[in-house]
Amino acid sequence: MTHSSLKGGRISSPYSHGFSSSQIQTIASFCETIIPPLPTPLYDHQDSIFSSSGSQPPFPNEVAELLVKRSKAEAMFIIRIVVFMLSTRLGSLVLCGRVCLDKRWPFVHNFSELSLKQRELLLQSWSRESFLLPLRITFLLIKIICLFIFFSWTDENFKNPAWEAIGYHPDTRLTPSEYHKERPLEKGIVETINESDETLKESLTKKGVPLTEDTKDNTFKIRCDVVIVGSGCGGGIAAAILAKSGHKVVVLEKGHYFVPEDYSGLEGPSMNELYESGAMLSTLDGKVMVMAGTTVGGGSAVNWSASIRTPTDVLNDWSVKHKIPWFGTSEYQSAMDAVCKRIGVTENCSNEGLQNQVIRRGCENLGLKVENIPRNSSENHYCGSCGYGCKTGDKKGTDTTWLVDAVNAGAVILTGCTAERFILEDNMNEKMKKRCIGVIATTESRKITKKLHIEARATISSCGSLLTPPLLISSGLKNKNIGTNLHLHPVLLAWGYFPESMSEFKGKNYEGGIMTALHKMVPEETNAQAIIEATALGPASFACFFPWTSGQDMKERMTKYSRTVNLLALAKDQGSGEVKKAGRITYRLDEIDKENIKAGLRRALRIMVAAGAVEVGTYRSDGQKISCKGIKNEELEQFLDTVGATGGPSSKGEQWTIYGSAHQMGSCRMGANEEDGAVDENGECWEAKGLYVCDGSVLPTAVGVNPMITIQSTAYCIAKRIAESMHKEKLISDICK
Repeated sequence: MTHSSLKGGRISSPYSHGFSSSQIQTIASFCETIIPPLPTPLYDHQDSIFSSSGSQPPFPNEVAELLVKRSKAEAMFIIRIVVFMLSTRLGSLVLCGRVCLDKRWPFVHNFSELSLKQRELLLQSWSRESFLLPLRITFLLIKIICLFIFFSWTDENFKNPAWEAIGYHPDTRLTPSEYHKERPLEKGIVETINESDETLKESLTKKGVPLTEDTKDNTFKIRCDVVIVGSGCGGGIAAAILAKSGHKVVVLEKGHYFVPEDYSGLEGPSMNELYESGAMLSTLDGKVMVMAGTTVGGGSAVNWSASIRTPTDVLNDWSVKHKIPWFGTSEYQSAMDAVCKRIGVTENCSNEGLQNQVIRRGCENLGLKVENIPRNSSENHYCGSCGYGCKTGDKKGTDTTWLVDAVNAGAVILTGCTAERFILEDNMNEKMKKRCIGVIATTESRKITKKLHIEARATISSCGSLLTPPLLISSGLKNKNIGTNLHLHPVLLAWGYFPESMSEFKGKNYEGGIMTALHKMVPEETNAQAIIEATALGPASFACFFPWTSGQDMKERMTKYSRTVNLLALAKDQGSGEVKKAGRITYRLDEIDKENIKAGLRRALRIMVAAGAVEVGTYRSDGQKISCKGIKNEELEQFLDTVGATGGPSSKGEQWTIYGSAHQMGSCRMGANEEDGAVDENGECWEAKGLYVCDGSVLPTAVGVNPMITIQSTAYCIAKRIAESMHKEKLISDICK
């Protein structure tokens, strides 16, 4: 079933943002300043972007709506105060100063009454120099959301007037005909959004999961052998292994189920539906933007295909220093083999896209080593929109592999279903004081009026490093390692412009395999450790991350979008953060992390210069860049010396950039004892028997490379151990009978 939310259209109707008409006018003036109407350039096809304004309907109301929907409560409080003040003359005078004064009546202007040039000068000041942090926060959030909506909005024909001008054409290839048959998980899926109290019982019973109604507790009771919360890289594998071991498995997934023909390839609606908080989740200080999948298949459904095995030094560290011996054994190596085989990992790429061509050429010209990135797809997979779901169906996430195995073995998956807490009862006869007997969950369907009470012999949390800790804490667990030791693999981006005239580089930046070439910086060579890879930025994401220095500069930059290469520098972070409540992430980099990322950023810039970029730069707030035509080595070195890694809009006088994260690990790490970890080497919580964690949160440290294979291989080992434990329990129970 195709979900309209992947196709585009309005965010909601009617608008519920709560801003008054005068405040919406202020937001419209903000948007007009960020995206101003400008004189038409020489090229007719660019008229649509230069003449357009961010103040045109429906953009201001859409911006207000998304601000309310996605901003942190504290940030929204600040924005409402600033917008309210700017909508009044007195408030504008306080925040904007003498620019609001006029010799003529009414003598004081509010923000909207100022000229476009005056407003632009104010925003330039607020973005980089203002003493008032609330002004910087307001500017940043409105800028991000305004640009995102402007470049992702589509009309009834799923077109955006600016796309032609920036050289962007979304992937509109039809899905191969074989995918228009029955959906792979059809016989095991129950989409609760389509269910009611009356139909849910019938739907589950048909799939072999009896449901009874408990009128006393106003719940629906379900019994099974194993209940798993989450269907991503951990939950998908656990479901397959345990279902094939003969257990009745129920998987709860708060997201929805999509197949290739459902995917639109449209940036805005896809990110809204497929990512946590619409891909607008950030740390509390706003320094790191965090991307995490929230759909059937989790991150594996939207990641960029990189399938890199766990580095040997990491496995040695985990098995020796962190005292989890099986990471250093053939058990784990066999798990990686099984994982790579099941998800179809290939080693080569038959046709590389623009960004990976640049990495390869730049490294070759510098005499640097380049590695191929294995992918869970065929070697001729040329899909640049896998971050919005793979339209070709070639990428093999857990939704098309492990979960299919699970469903074929009798597992049932409930979508639109959110776990509230695990059910713990006293367990006084054993060392553990508690025993987990299941989970309480709610559905998003308004027609289902009762909560779900799911009882199971084994309960597994596989909802990822951002949501497993809050769920465990809300269930009453107290271990100090739950929600701490969060690693994010922080990245910074560098860009380089390669005009169409450079015929040696084919294609656009959004075409082809997203990650196929990798360069590693190793300590033996540089005293720094980072990896350089390509990244996937649709036009809306590119615009909202890219530094805004003026409306003119932003529009001119966007006309170069399709041939602007974006590379990331990723560090294996030594610093860490916390997430003890859903959506409330704190994080701090160590100084060594900043140095590694800074070195990686400089290396990425060198690579693009060596590949022939005519211009390169960073995403720093002041628009840091340099022209490469005829550049001398000493000029390049002077420029690179100015490249830094200051994150977040909090320090006056410092230029800053926003970090990104697509990998979250370690927030319920394994440990040899309760002091060292939240779970034991079998993934079982120290405080509750029968409650397991099987996702990226159990990893003892950051991995240092794309972690999908590591998470799946770890989940494979944990699930095998759970299956063995359940088999032994059953044998003992049968003997006792």
